[in-house]
Amino acid sequence: MPTPMTDTSGEGTRTSPGEPPTPATTSAPTAPDTATRQPPATSTEPPAGQPPARPRAYVLTASLLLALLLLSLLSAGLGAYDIPLGDILASFQHRLGLGGRSLDRVGESVLWNVRLPRVVLALLVGASLGCAGALMQGVFGNPLAEPGVIGISAGAAVGAVAAIALGLSFFGNWTVTVCAFVTGLATVLLVYAMSRSGGRTEVVTLILTGIAVNAFAGALIGLFIFFADNAQITQITFWQLGSLSQATWPKVLAVLPCALVGLAIAPLYARKLDLLTLGERPARHLGVDVERLRIVLVLVVALLTAAAVAVAGIVSFVGLLVPHLLRMANGPGHRFLVPGSALGGALVLVAGDLAARTVAEPAELPLGVLTALFGSPFFFALLRRTRRRQGGWA
Repeated sequence: MPTPMTDTSGEGTRTSPGEPPTPATTSAPTAPDTATRQPPATSTEPPAGQPPARPRAYVLTASLLLALLLLSLLSAGLGAYDIPLGDILASFQHRLGLGGRSLDRVGESVLWNVRLPRVVLALLVGASLGCAGALMQGVFGNPLAEPGVIGISAGAAVGAVAAIALGLSFFGNWTVTVCAFVTGLATVLLVYAMSRSGGRTEVVTLILTGIAVNAFAGALIGLFIFFADNAQITQITFWQLGSLSQATWPKVLAVLPCALVGLAIAPLYARKLDLLTLGERPARHLGVDVERLRIVLVLVVALLTAAAVAVAGIVSFVGLLVPHLLRMANGPGHRFLVPGSALGGALVLVAGDLAARTVAEPAELPLGVLTALFGSPFFFALLRRTRRRQGGWA
């Protein structure tokens, strides 16, 4: 049998007669196939359904912090007695021992005894209400939930109204604040105890129990108002409408521990809240103790809200609107939503208090009325926008 003879000249492999030549193995190199050697193109857009990239959260956080700083300085300077921004900064530097200069006697008193306590209290109350709203919406799995759903605000109002109508004074000027705080916490514990069954608490039962307790608290408030005199009715009405006009440094120090504790604990549960959004059963399979999570977060919400309501009265729509807006801007991830809602709530309340002081000078508008007046139509517009995008209510 004839054997093939190899030709190393590059022209191919030569075989015996009658057999076709085979291709050469040392032929000239061909152009590389770039289509197969190039790495696959990667997209910088996140896949559908995935949380947005972290830089957006960083930009939003930085924007909120910058706006909050500028608005706080503006609020400290504007009012019946205007203080220029340069004088405010100079007074801060002087107090910190970094140079600067002090203002005149009236300017120093207005800035440090009237304006700054009010600004700091607005920051604490707004941050508490915004963070409490984000926690409530995460616990209930509903973007329309707010702290008032489980009776915190109504319970605090009962304590405050009772202290005013009955003329209680066992804590001096702190009587109304202490009664509001204690009854707010007690109301939450009562609602939670009444909604438990078989060692578990269902969200629907908790909400319905809160509605019933809210109705009962409203009846008690009406009863106390019926027995109150005209001066007490005026004080009750002013407290229920919400205001920061009586802000002092002692009130700031009273709400500061509750606000700091609640705001420090809340972000620690962000990951578990994200898992809870998958549903109770998947969250349990992933290691989340849902019942314990609800107990802890409801207590944190009660602490934040009761402290805020006790010193500022009932201020609505902050805990409802702010988390909803931030969820639209950056998605439902709670790692940003919880601290971002605290910053957004503080920003909204500082802006609202500034408007309440300056829009109708020399009179002052109630802060709670102002937030509800602007918050309710704005929130309704957001709901309509969501409905149009989804083609109906989910």
